[in-house]
Amino acid sequence: MPETHRTLLQIGPLPPGLEQALQRQYRIETLWTQPDRAAFLAARRGGFDGAVTMSRHGAQADVFECLGARVLACFGTGFDGIDLAAAARAGCAVSTTPDVLSECVADLAFGLMLASARQLVTADRFVRDGRWLQGGFGLGSRVWGQRLGIVGLGRIGTAIARRAEGFGMQLRYQGRRAHAHVPWAFEPDLAALADWCDYLVLACPGGAATRHLVNATVLRALGPGGYLVNIARGSVVDEQALIDALAAGEIAGAGLDVFEQEPDVPQALLQDDRVVLLPHIAASTRQTRAAMEQLVLDNLQAFFATGRVLTPPV
Repeated sequence: MPETHRTLLQIGPLPPGLEQALQRQYRIETLWTQPDRAAFLAARRGGFDGAVTMSRHGAQADVFECLGARVLACFGTGFDGIDLAAAARAGCAVSTTPDVLSECVADLAFGLMLASARQLVTADRFVRDGRWLQGGFGLGSRVWGQRLGIVGLGRIGTAIARRAEGFGMQLRYQGRRAHAHVPWAFEPDLAALADWCDYLVLACPGGAATRHLVNATVLRALGPGGYLVNIARGSVVDEQALIDALAAGEIAGAGLDVFEQEPDVPQALLQDDRVVLLPHIAASTRQTRAAMEQLVLDNLQAFFATGRVLTPPV
């Protein structure tokens, strides 16, 4: 069947470039604009050749019941919002967009580490506000040669580790299992890793298994000289515990690209100069965005040609 004769269900808004490419190749129907989601999905059950979503929208069981043994292509690596059990029951293939964003996300993790430790954002405001004319700026913390703990040594965590070697950092990591062929030490206990390191960087998946993995105990272990960097998912950090730890001086600062209730950021974090806040932009470069969009299209084309996607969730 020609692609232009295939109909896809679009779960939510997508990046403009991807939407335009999909509209050129497929007939698109939008789920989020339907006044009665349940009635729409029931009426169109079995009527789609596939669906497209992104990590922030996910896909629930009702979508897979509508799709049946088709395909859901996700723009993004995070699949904690996708009901994979429901997809398996329906026989629906699922794809994500890994690898192509790992290096840019790792770049941003290091950017947040440097910005937090060296107070780059606060220092920029210091100059712009004219306060340099009245006196010098305070001291930051060194990154080179310090101890880095990485939570989640997947593609992104490994990319962060490679960058850390260039900064002469000591490195340990924590995750579901130790990796046999890496030169870095595995620390199975997260609190012990936090106690050891100067910088704790989160690069693990989201979802129920990692919800509030970083809690008050872990933050206390990180200590008053330690920095937290999160480019994983907002749900991995107990946000209230982080606010409390900052207020009590239990950690030195944080660099955050993700939050529990995006785009809402707690006022306590907005008002704290020790925290660098970004609007979930770790993968937001022109080069990475184009590669992710192309991989969505490639996964759809591969499924329609072979019945299999190129990059299923792992």
